[in-house]
Amino acid sequence: MIDFVNKNLQAEKYLKLTRPKYLYPVIFLSLTMLWTVTIHPVFASDTEGRKTSVQPWTAALQTKYFFKSHTSYEFGNPFPPNQAPLSRLEFPLNSWWAGASLRREFSRFSVGAEVLRNLSGEAKDDMTDSDWDDDAQPDTLTIYSESSCRIEPSYIVHVDADLKISDWMGLPKWVDLRPAAGVTWQRFSLVTHDGVQSYPAPGDTRPPESLPGDGIRFEQTYWQFWTGLKAAFDLGKPFHLSGLKLQTQVDWAYVDAANEDYHMLSIGKRITNEKTAGNAWHALVNLKIGLTQNLNANIGAEYLRIVTTGSHRLVHETFGIDFTFENGVKVWSRQISATMGLEYSF
Repeated sequence: MIDFVNKNLQAEKYLKLTRPKYLYPVIFLSLTMLWTVTIHPVFASDTEGRKTSVQPWTAALQTKYFFKSHTSYEFGNPFPPNQAPLSRLEFPLNSWWAGASLRREFSRFSVGAEVLRNLSGEAKDDMTDSDWDDDAQPDTLTIYSESSCRIEPSYIVHVDADLKISDWMGLPKWVDLRPAAGVTWQRFSLVTHDGVQSYPAPGDTRPPESLPGDGIRFEQTYWQFWTGLKAAFDLGKPFHLSGLKLQTQVDWAYVDAANEDYHMLSIGKRITNEKTAGNAWHALVNLKIGLTQNLNANIGAEYLRIVTTGSHRLVHETFGIDFTFENGVKVWSRQISATMGLEYSF
């Protein structure tokens, strides 16, 4: 890869493409102002909104297992023939997580926060690294490797608020419909190790090579500014299933993402960064089971799909390389999880 860059860098000495500066704080501030305007009349005119629940606080502990989940990135060739992708790296997220949440219920709206951290120190599946670096055959996979993937301390934080509108719409009392908005921050810290690299191009006779020890230190951060709709159904009312409540949520997010990839096996210090932005779709379903008057069990599932594009920066101090481009740059993630937990109202 270094020879490839040095061969072309002289011809493109002044190549420096920069990503537009995304104004996501302005977007989120606008949503916050709109939210404030929306709920202000509640305090001014809704007498029901002056009362709070008998047990307004809910604290919960939960575990989450990610499966068929990953965070990945790829970039194209900034020089002719401009194949895309030139390189693709896919990091597994299949692992156990645990955390806690706290929620404050008011008669008209609620606010809450949740923090999760990984329990697993090792991802279940391997990280894969694929390259298409033959300019004469840009569609031919030339290098492929698989490595074990260690998960270092990683975190997911949610903060959100919702507004009850089902009674305004004349819906049955067993239906609770709420528009919602919030922020989700994710940071995944991953280290590949003990891999095997092969050369699958036709005619390449090089044998597979072992990659002992740590290979890539990778950190991915996602900021998700989302808005969506929550719906809860008290199954005890229409179906006579006492103590059961079905909760659902669908939301869309503006996403700002950044990552850093440190190739520890390269000569010298080689670091790449992606700065990207895009969107995400998220959905969840949860069954709340009443155990006592104050204690509930939760079991559910979630799906999150993130897709972003932007710029790729390559820095190699040993070879004096530092340039940025945008061709074929993509960062994306799929996160599917099953959740279980207990919550206590007080």
